[in-house]
Amino acid sequence: MTTTGDINYWGHLVEPEIKELLNAKDYKGLREALADLESPDIAEALLVLSPEERAVVFRILPRKVAAEVFAYLPIADEEELLHNLGNEHVTGILNEMEPDDRTALLEELPGQVTKRLIASLSPQERKIAQQLLGYPEYSIGRLMTPEYVSIQEEWSVQETMTILRKTGRDKETLNTLYVTDSNDRLTADVSLKSLIFAEPESRIDEIMNTHVAALRATDDQEMASEMMLHYDLYVLPVVDSEGTLVGIVTADDVLDVVVEETTEDMQLMAGMEALEEPYSETPFVTMARKRGGWLFVLFLGEMITVSVMHQFESAMSNASIALLFFLPLIISCGGNSGSQASTLVIRALSVQDVSLRDWFGVLWREMMTGLMLGVFLGMVALLRVVFWPHAAAQYGDDYFFLGVTVGCSVIGIVLMGTITGSMLPFILRTLGIDPAMASGPLVATLMDTLGVTIFFSMAMFFLM
Repeated sequence: MTTTGDINYWGHLVEPEIKELLNAKDYKGLREALADLESPDIAEALLVLSPEERAVVFRILPRKVAAEVFAYLPIADEEELLHNLGNEHVTGILNEMEPDDRTALLEELPGQVTKRLIASLSPQERKIAQQLLGYPEYSIGRLMTPEYVSIQEEWSVQETMTILRKTGRDKETLNTLYVTDSNDRLTADVSLKSLIFAEPESRIDEIMNTHVAALRATDDQEMASEMMLHYDLYVLPVVDSEGTLVGIVTADDVLDVVVEETTEDMQLMAGMEALEEPYSETPFVTMARKRGGWLFVLFLGEMITVSVMHQFESAMSNASIALLFFLPLIISCGGNSGSQASTLVIRALSVQDVSLRDWFGVLWREMMTGLMLGVFLGMVALLRVVFWPHAAAQYGDDYFFLGVTVGCSVIGIVLMGTITGSMLPFILRTLGIDPAMASGPLVATLMDTLGVTIFFSMAMFFLM
């Protein structure tokens, strides 16, 4: 649940009161003032303080509240705060943190720091942390928490409720309970609602649901959001290769992944490598490196466009200079139609509206759509040239054929734009590359070259 981003208004609002109490060394009053705030608000208030003030305020918080507040701090601020706290205090915070939040912190810290912090955990918490960190990066195993409630199918409802009251207080969620066999293999689940309204003497196997959707610990994190959306759930069980229940994934954890994946896709669609850190915290050198690579590739692509234009030098010199007036129009039509198609297909692939085997259906749909759009825009372009006032004086005696050239070029480039934009995501997905890279600048660069080729080929056919 670690948050990133700018400090909001709330932190600045309570800063004067916190500093006044700190200067007066009224720690009791400060603790009482902080007790009225929610954990996210306390975290925001801490971010406006100096590192030294932050450490003092943090020591005042009750241990459980401190663990909750800590989870809402950005990773960089978490690491800085750990360095400013004593070892005993750090151990207490880590032991009280939710396992999934603790894992997110330990993943980001340097190896030696992670090793030291894991060693400071209690034996039980250390086992949990090491288990979570042993799963592949970006896997469900790194996202899950082992704080769930499991029950047995032969238990009665009354017995289950009694155990739930004793052991369920600190669990991640109680809305869904999971039924396991004697070997801890997941067999069914029971909603808390079903449990509450069942007769006390009823057995669990009489009210449980045996059709359970579960994730593998080695599955990619994106699988969690897809399954939650598909089954309309807000918590999913996680099993290992043998079906043993090892943890759960909740909606708040999945939302963090969705935001991260969406941000990465948007950055890829902008024609750059995805940033590992928030924008405001990324160093200038890293920012330039992430953006420079793709800019260089796209720049080389535009140089190919220059070479293509050079091949049509004769057409440019012999035909009216009016050809050059319409070149930006042709290029923009290709880039716009290609970007539209690629964005639609990328999203459809992302939400599993289409799959790789649907490529031909998508191709046919985009060809028909591109042809209709191209004919419509091509007719507008033709009429624009032919019926423009003083067309003959402005464009020469061949103004009608110039209009035909522009109109046919628009049809060709829009058609090629929709085909290229729709098929490129399928090609990249087949090659194991994120389809988001097929949008924006990449499609626009490809359509620049195609646009020039189509336009001057039409000019040579109709005007030479």
